[in-house]
Amino acid sequence: MAKVSTSLDWCVVRLGEDHNWWVSEVSDPIRWDVDGLSIIDPRQLSHLIELVDPLRDYGFDQDVFEAAFIPFRIEKDLGAGKVRLKRVKDSLFESDEKLFVLPDSLDEENGPYADLLDHLTRCRVKMLNDLFNFEAKLTVDEVEDEIREDQNTNFIEGKAIHAFEEVTTILDYVPAGYDTDKEEAEKPTDAEDEEDDLPELDADAEEKLKNDESLKWDEDEEDGDEDEEGKDKDKEDDEDEDEDDEDSDDADDDEKPKRKSKGKR
Repeated sequence: MAKVSTSLDWCVVRLGEDHNWWVSEVSDPIRWDVDGLSIIDPRQLSHLIELVDPLRDYGFDQDVFEAAFIPFRIEKDLGAGKVRLKRVKDSLFESDEKLFVLPDSLDEENGPYADLLDHLTRCRVKMLNDLFNFEAKLTVDEVEDEIREDQNTNFIEGKAIHAFEEVTTILDYVPAGYDTDKEEAEKPTDAEDEEDDLPELDADAEEKLKNDESLKWDEDEEDGDEDEEGKDKDKEDDEDEDEDDEDSDDADDDEKPKRKSKGKR
């Protein structure tokens, strides 16, 4: 890890209205200008580590990331949204401590933090060119120009750019009209993979399985019971109709006039 200054042993940070942490005081005020100096908190650091992980397949160098930041741990809560931090030598990727990390930006053009931004941009461009079939390969210059244009807009408006936002802008960059989430969605799901792995059955085997009573669902059995009940009900209805017909015949007989018997002359 790069050694910026042996006198930078501690710093005091404050929580801003934007819910980011900003440096308000350092042990080395001669070298470090705290005006607009941001620091990445433990939660943000964890998120950045997750974002750079996919870039390992595209040349990401963990040592470049480590060298770009100066790690601190919480030493004392000063109240009123301020915390005093003490410098440590822990690894950003292996430490169990909840670390704050200060970008090593003393040399804004050629320092370790500037090297990291350039390194991440190159890795991101390689990844995007691999994911998308662009008509023309995406270049580092194109990405840097687009990002720099947005940063200049913030600068004109007097907005300080936080280091976390600066890094995530690169790690989340996607050209207009493209979406990395869609690329992931097009990949087959586990269910589709399992379906593809199922063996194909010939017609005889499939017919045999259909007729196997042990493979029938309870629903099939219920349907069978319903069919039987339906048949019984139809039978009862037929019997009722027969009885109605007999009663009707008897009624007809009663209604017919009886023949008068002939009397003796």
